[in-house]
Amino acid sequence: MTNAPCVRNEYERTLKSHWDAKTSDDINLRLGAEDDLYHHHYAIGDFDRGVLDAPRQRREELILRELHRMENDQVDLVIRALGELPRGARVLDAGSGRGGTAFMIAQRLSTQVVGINFCEHHIAFAEQIARRRGWDDRVRFRYGNMVRTGFPDASFDAVVSNETTMYAGADELLREFARLLRPGGRYVMATWCRNDTVDPRSAASRHIDQHYVCQMHRRSTYFRALSDNGLAPVHVERYTGKAMPYWELRSHSQLRTGVEEAFLDGYRNETLNYLVVAAERAAADGSDTDAGARRPFRVEEQRTW
Repeated sequence: MTNAPCVRNEYERTLKSHWDAKTSDDINLRLGAEDDLYHHHYAIGDFDRGVLDAPRQRREELILRELHRMENDQVDLVIRALGELPRGARVLDAGSGRGGTAFMIAQRLSTQVVGINFCEHHIAFAEQIARRRGWDDRVRFRYGNMVRTGFPDASFDAVVSNETTMYAGADELLREFARLLRPGGRYVMATWCRNDTVDPRSAASRHIDQHYVCQMHRRSTYFRALSDNGLAPVHVERYTGKAMPYWELRSHSQLRTGVEEAFLDGYRNETLNYLVVAAERAAADGSDTDAGARRPFRVEEQRTW
């Protein structure tokens, strides 16, 4: 791996300062405490409505446990979208946080996973978990910028970004992911985004951007950037309706942060979408890969409204 600049501009400095300061973000640390899977993403699917009727002294504990189950289930969507990977395949987790997605991929698919992140205390936290689990030979974490990683060309069989693409320019980021993938390698993205067919810049998206110091992309921006960088979508699923229950349940928690209603409003009025996209890297000569030929492009609408 070559040396690469980590923080390159004013926005990245602001973003890094934001994450560097979040050493005791209660909701993420509380949710992962039971199984050592600490996530910085949200969830898809419904929750057990019975937890809201639980006695007050147990209600919060049950809400947090259910939120975490939902977060783990969301990673299952990413893993399924990765498809079949050979044992020992190399996977990059771009924007790996405290390692929850990386650990689940390594365990489920028997792969080697490298997480890259420019929050040093997140890396130290994840490395400690890897050592405690005896997984430090299978899951490693690197300090770096996911837009300019410094890894060699074609050095990964797969790349995942689990709700991290809104922290970088889409074209620049997908160009880097395409460079890192071997021909025929797979990229999986889970993301919330602006539905520009409905509203180019809704109040909900502005609130979320301000809250998370992010720059949410338009849905069309992603598909243009995928195409421009030789990444052919083979599977697209929209989970906009199924993204709502997580925020509904979180709004009942004592650890709610005030952004819950913005997500609920955005998903209800369709100004926001939630997507899981799998794409494959074109062969060097531009021809279809065998894998791409086996898996035709599909779009699946997951609706609950």
